[in-house]
Order: sequence, then structure tokens, then C-alpha cells
Amino acid sequence: MIDIHCHILPGVDDGSADMKESLNMARKAVEAGITHLFATPHHLNEKYVNVKSDIIDRAVRLNESLQQNNIPLTIHPGQEVRIHRDIFSSLEKEEILTLDDNVTYLLLELPSGRVPAYTQEVIYELLLKGITPIIVHPERNKELITNHKLLFELVQEGALTQITSGSIIGNFGKSIQSFSKKIIEHNLAHFIATDAHNIGSRGFTLQQAYEKITKVYGIERTFYFKENTELLLQGLSLIIEKPVPFKKKFMGIF
Repeated sequence: MIDIHCHILPGVDDGSADMKESLNMARKAVEAGITHLFATPHHLNEKYVNVKSDIIDRAVRLNESLQQNNIPLTIHPGQEVRIHRDIFSSLEKEEILTLDDNVTYLLLELPSGRVPAYTQEVIYELLLKGITPIIVHPERNKELITNHKLLFELVQEGALTQITSGSIIGNFGKSIQSFSKKIIEHNLAHFIATDAHNIGSRGFTLQQAYEKITKVYGIERTFYFKENTELLLQGLSLIIEKPVPFKKKFMGIF
């Protein structure tokens, strides 16, 4: 399996504290069936600054440590970028890191409590530059939870989304689990990822999430999410289902 969102780089944000913890996380990822993992530390989230060049260097060093410790996991560089007005200036300064530095997909984080008024404009301008934003954990954004139509509009604009595996299995509560279900049902989810920060409360639950999705929607939906991660890793075009507008009534939780 491929995990496109994880905080495994040592000592850079609220994920792994040091190399020892990173190696322990890597072992747990392998035990969970993950073979490729994108290291995506926070950037400009009002607390952490992790620029492109530093992330790439740290990812190289982590891969070297994994090889030295015979851990069969490949780390790919990435970044979880908090949306901000100067994002295009940051791009010009080579501070922003797309997934695998291939200038195709970018993990974009919204503030947890709101969707900035300029979000659609940023998405539009990124797409013009050939960069497709992947909005991470939209199911945990308070404004999107109360305004489902806004998420539909962002996807209609061309953004993709990534749901956290822990949200699907209920680790963040029933309301977030319920919204995750609605996002999937309306073809507004394109990736599932762990957003793992440690080996405990925020660990590698990707397989459990896929099992839940298979149970509720069938194996085809699980294949859809898995294939998108494989296509992303290979630099190929994704499979994008047509988004469905929200209706007033929904089914229950998972």
C-alpha cells in the first residue's frame, strides 16, 4: 500500500521527535502493509516552517537509515502546506514542495475552523500552473462540516481531497466519521491516507479504513482509492469520478 500523508521526518513538526521514533514508525508502517510513504511535514501552519530543500535532504537521510536498518519502506518527499495568500511567492522562492517534487500534486491544508475566502482563487491559480491541490482531511474542517456545498464547489473547481484513515474508522468521533461517509458517497474523496504522527493514537490505520470501505461500499471503491495512490506515485493521470451534489438527507454513519 501507498500512504501519501505522514509526519515521519524526525524533529521537524508534531510528528516524529527523533530518528529512533521515525524508524519505529517505519517498522509499524511496514507491519501495516505500507511499502511507499510520503513524508509530508507541516509548512507555514503558524507553528512550523519546513521548506522544500530541507525536506528533500531529510527524506534522503531517512531513506539511508531505513536501508541501514533493513526496513523495506521507501520514503518520498512531500509537504503539507497551509493555504496562505503568499503561496505563489513561496512557489517562486522554491519553498513549496509538491509530492515527490514532480510539480503535479500538492497537499493543501485549510485552517481547522474555516475555509478562507481566497481558497477557490488559490485552487484556480494552482491549477493554471499545472499543480493539482489535494485538500487534506476536509472531513475535520468545521466550516465544511456545516457547509457541505462548499466542499462540492471546491472539488468542482478542480481540487482533490484526501480523507484520513482514522476518520473513517471513528478515531475522531462519530460526526467526523459520518461526514467522511458523506464525502465518499458523493464522489468527493480521491485518496485515503493515515496522516500518521506516531505509533499510538495517530498511527497507521490505512488497512482498517480500506476494510471498512470495502464492507460498506464494496471492493471496487477500495480499488479506486488504492489505484489513485499508485497512479500518483507513477506520475500518471488519476481516475476522477464525477462529484455528486449534496442532498438534504443522508444515510447514517459507517
